[in-house]
Amino acid sequence: MAFYINTNQQDCSREISVLLKKCILSYPHHWTDLVFLCIGTDRVTGDCLGPYVGHRLSSFCFPGIYVYGTLVQPVHALNLCDTRKEILSRHPDSLIIAVDASLGQKKHLGYVTIANGALYPGAAVHKKLPPVGHIHITGIVNTAGMLEQLTLQTTRLSTVISIAEQISNGILLMIPQSDFRQTL
Repeated sequence: MAFYINTNQQDCSREISVLLKKCILSYPHHWTDLVFLCIGTDRVTGDCLGPYVGHRLSSFCFPGIYVYGTLVQPVHALNLCDTRKEILSRHPDSLIIAVDASLGQKKHLGYVTIANGALYPGAAVHKKLPPVGHIHITGIVNTAGMLEQLTLQTTRLSTVISIAEQISNGILLMIPQSDFRQTL
């Protein structure tokens, strides 16, 4: 299952909420904790989407729901493997939802993708990092092409924040709907 949501459309946070819940409900395995793994760095404008979403989510406290990767403690290429090990150790029966920025086609700028399956962080900038998550959410912050690292560095902060706000709001709308939570 993969979905594209235009964040410029009215009520897109509700759509993100509904589609994320659909992906969670289709996850075939038993889980006890829900972990949001928000990937990126605050040192590159286009890559701060994940930490900003993590920052927003970490201001709330929901039982059985954990957030890794914030503006204060980002999860990025240098610490991703260690963070992944920590999550698997602390939350062995968790459902992991990975959140990251991505590059895409010009017509998809400002879109959010939600899909079942692992996220391959750093793929846009040709980094070889392990896949993470059971479900992933990406925000398309700029166009892919040549010089991807420069593209991420020159991405407008307003674009990133706008997409991150819609993702955060969608997640926060979904969490109180406890009927998808298996043992929490």
